[in-house]
Amino acid sequence: MAARVHIGISGWTYAPWRGVFFPKGLRQSEELAFAAHAFSTIEINGTHYSLQKPASFQRWQDETPAGFIFSVKANRYITHLRRFRNVKVPR
Repeated sequence: MAARVHIGISGWTYAPWRGVFFPKGLRQSEELAFAAHAFSTIEINGTHYSLQKPASFQRWQDETPAGFIFSVKANRYITHLRRFRNVKVPR
């Protein structure tokens, strides 16, 4: 079985990338779709900083091509504050 390697970026909402990676004038709402055609995977940084609504996950899926891979970054409450201890039930 051949291994597949996916090259991606760690998010898509970065103001310094506008006019550099993202074309000048591209609306912020179109940045994910643009990045998803340049890379096969993107990490969702927003999940690290706050809980995301199911509608957000659906919108992100709708804005990316079939087969696109998201890497969901674990929430910092679990990784940094709780340090993976006693996190089975969110509080």
